Amino acid sequence: MNYYVQMQDDFLDCFGDPEVTGKIGTDIQDGKCTWLAVVCLQRATSAQKEIMRECYGKNDPEAIARIKQLYDELSLPNTYATYEEDSCNVIKKQIQQIPGRIHVEIYLKIMNQIYRREW
Repeated sequence: MNYYVQMQDDFLDCFGDPEVTGKIGTDIQDGKCTWLAVVCLQRATSAQKEIMRECYGKNDPEAIARIKQLYDELSLPNTYATYEEDSCNVIKKQIQQIPGRIHVEIYLKIMNQIYRREW
């Protein structure tokens, strides 16, 4: 679940609505090793990797916008949505295997609260 929540945080930092999340994302300009950055580098062409080298970790609005554009070009929001749903399903299956009904109910309640969260 922790990896799942961290992936959500990384996505919301970049694409979340600050009015909903309560924070303005800074992962790109801070040069953090996020789920988005890793997947981007896994999928990027040589030219796209060069954009990452030039723009990632710079506190410059144009560089930040270029990285977000690159994420869009690589369809990372769609990849995230699919990965989020698949991960949630896997976690729920793993929860179902936990002995003791009360634990299952608690963990499923937690998963239902964090699935597709926007905050």
